[in-house]
Amino acid sequence: MQPVFYDRTAAQALSDMDSDRAGLSPAEAAARLARYGRNTLAEERGKSVLQVFFSQFKDLLVVILLAAAVISMLSGNAESTIVIFAVLLLNAVLGTVQHCKAEKSLQSLKAMSSPSAKVVRGGARLVVPSAEVVPGDIVEVEAGDMIVADGRILENFSLKVNESSLTGESEGVEKTADPLAGGKVALGDQKNMVFSGSLATYGRAVMVVTATGMQTELGRIAALMNQTRERKTPLQRSLDDFSRRLAGIILAICAGVFALSLYHAGSWGFQAVLDSLMFAVALAVAAIPEALSSIVTIVQAMGTQKMARQNAIIKELKAVETLGAVSVICSDKTGTLTQNKMTPQKIYADDMLLDESHLDLANDVQRLLLKAALLASDATTDEQTGEAIGDPTEVALVMIGDRLGVDESAYRKQHPRLAELAFDSDRKLMSTLHDIEGVPTLYTKGAIDVLLDRSDYVLTSAGPVPMTEEWKARIAAVNLELSQEGLRVLAFASRTLDAVRGLTLADEHGFTFIGLVSMIDPPRPEAVRAVADAARGGVRTIMITGDHKVTATAIARQIGIFRDGDEALSGVELDELDDSALDERLARVSVYARVSPEHKIRIVEAWQRKGRIVSMTGDGVNDAPALKAADIGVAMGITGTEVSKDAASMILADDNFATIVGAVVNGRSVYTNIKNAINFLLSGNMAGILCVLFTSILALPVPFAPVHLLFINLLTDSLPAIAIGVEPASGDLLDQKPRDPGEPILTRDLLLRIFLYGALIACAAMAAYFIGLRAGGDGLAMTLAFATLTLARLFHGFNCRGSLPLFRLGLLTNKASLCAFAAGVALLAAVLLIPGLQGLFQVAPFTVGQLGAAALLAFLPTLVIQLCKSLRSSR
Repeated sequence: MQPVFYDRTAAQALSDMDSDRAGLSPAEAAARLARYGRNTLAEERGKSVLQVFFSQFKDLLVVILLAAAVISMLSGNAESTIVIFAVLLLNAVLGTVQHCKAEKSLQSLKAMSSPSAKVVRGGARLVVPSAEVVPGDIVEVEAGDMIVADGRILENFSLKVNESSLTGESEGVEKTADPLAGGKVALGDQKNMVFSGSLATYGRAVMVVTATGMQTELGRIAALMNQTRERKTPLQRSLDDFSRRLAGIILAICAGVFALSLYHAGSWGFQAVLDSLMFAVALAVAAIPEALSSIVTIVQAMGTQKMARQNAIIKELKAVETLGAVSVICSDKTGTLTQNKMTPQKIYADDMLLDESHLDLANDVQRLLLKAALLASDATTDEQTGEAIGDPTEVALVMIGDRLGVDESAYRKQHPRLAELAFDSDRKLMSTLHDIEGVPTLYTKGAIDVLLDRSDYVLTSAGPVPMTEEWKARIAAVNLELSQEGLRVLAFASRTLDAVRGLTLADEHGFTFIGLVSMIDPPRPEAVRAVADAARGGVRTIMITGDHKVTATAIARQIGIFRDGDEALSGVELDELDDSALDERLARVSVYARVSPEHKIRIVEAWQRKGRIVSMTGDGVNDAPALKAADIGVAMGITGTEVSKDAASMILADDNFATIVGAVVNGRSVYTNIKNAINFLLSGNMAGILCVLFTSILALPVPFAPVHLLFINLLTDSLPAIAIGVEPASGDLLDQKPRDPGEPILTRDLLLRIFLYGALIACAAMAAYFIGLRAGGDGLAMTLAFATLTLARLFHGFNCRGSLPLFRLGLLTNKASLCAFAAGVALLAAVLLIPGLQGLFQVAPFTVGQLGAAALLAFLPTLVIQLCKSLRSSR
């Protein structure tokens, strides 16, 4: 465990790091660089492209197909061999391309490091590459500098640091050089420390480096990302399980068919063995859905295109399907659920608490409060864009003037600033001096507790009245009420001076208290509706933020995340809970505040232990490990850091929480379509299996050549399956609960339908087979069985569009299904009628009447299925 420095004095920190104000000597710096290593982030070595490519052939179904190709080659069936090898090669290339999407997270983390740093070594000020900074170095930090390493502040000159990418807090942190007391302090509260990757926005400071490279807070995040392993999606796990089961069944049945064929042949000669193996190969090719992996990929890719049009950019195809199973969204607060800008809320003046929009400039006290707010701040309005620029808190003050039609620039020209005392985190005050109608007047803003203690009077509409304990209690009660609503409160006061002169700290006493202005980073207007919609769809929203618990809870209550009976936990409180205690309270906790990257991962994993599919949203560096650990990480496209975008599976182009809910609906639709496509593919394959088994048991000639089955599986089946994948979403998807991630995609009900549909199609194909067997022998029987099976499966594509009958779904609502049917018929016609293809696909001569009979038989299964669906729908 790393030592802490925030509870030590500057002198103790220097002593602990074996350094002094003159800095390390060049020789000592070189020695420490050799000992601690360069100030960079380590990176895991990934698999090579070749390793990824060859790993695609480890699947048992692929091995079975390879064996089938070898047997086809030995039997002289070169066409089947070439087709099988081409299919396997194509699938391997697609898998490699998907797997080798660049993991850029750590590169982005590295890019956040400053290229150089101002250090003091041997008493001299030097500029060195940030990679050469070592523990014990004395580093000077100024506004605009990226912090190059973790360090303890030795001297502070109003330094303000933006740590939002590490802590999630939108406001800059005012730093101090004083030691902190009170035991364990959360990262966001370590005011005397600075951290690698954060940005100095105001003032300057001198620090001693306490950690570099992988030992920094940024390094710990990189280590967490290295340790985090991607989880397989429910669909991937279900398909893996299906593949293992199917492979076992195929091997068992193929062995049985092989033995049965040898038994019927009554011989163990080479030709008999080869013929029996070809029966087994036909069965294997019929059983294995060669195009399944590609179809799932294509359907998911089409889903990503649709989501991209709705501002949800999917980086990983698996995220499309995962979205449909999401039951918990762990959301960052700042910039995700809120607007990431401070907005004025309630105002207290003349003993009245009112909304800022109701500020009355005719009221002397309220008018003076606005004057103090505009003059004692530095934010300005851009004349070209009309947007306020500056510190978010001061921008909120300018907004009050804008809404009342008061131009702060004209106001400040009328009352120019004559002197000032800049804000200081120790004083918690800022003061500016102005000439107000010939009277030197000091306006001060700051923390309410400080200003109350320094105020002698309270301004009322009747004039100033003495500041009594009763007044202090009354104002403190208003402040407490505002704070409990999650509002940040600023107090304002004024006093007159005897003359225009330079200001001293002694001038910040004897004030007349004017009033309070409260502000908040408000919720996004659409977030309330989105959270309610998510809840309607059975999706729980959890707020995880680096902000204070009171503020976070107030915002969560406004949005609808925090409800009566819910709990909020801080990071420190979370540390006190072991996993079992956390699991017990998990369902009641809606808000986590003041959390670290480890806390976020722990929360995600706790929900995953309960079997939930978890989405994590965020925009900062601190969110990246949890984004990667979640089942689906969602980064903000506008405000998000490159690190969070690279670690996420999905990026919101509009930073809109409501877009996630829309993506969940699309994810559910994609999963339903994939399930329907699998139903289509497997029921068609079941028909082929039953046909081969039937002829094997009766010792009849094989009904299909392997090339027939590959043609059906890869060409004519692929088109309807893709069309099923773009079936429009039904309107009730958001009213459904998330599916159980533990439920296999092949449920008992689906397996029964696959078998029944397959049996119907097999009956049609076998009827055509026997017509051909009687009329022209083995070749015609094989040709008619092939034509009937192909056409029946094309018709079957309409059955698998949904659970409703076709007249309820609408024939024209999915034009792609019509195009797929037409293309499939055209491909079949080409194989049956073009002389060159007839030889390749072993097509025997046939009559128009025989082909018509095959077409009628092919349509009968669909007619039966549609009648059954209509009866069930009417009931």
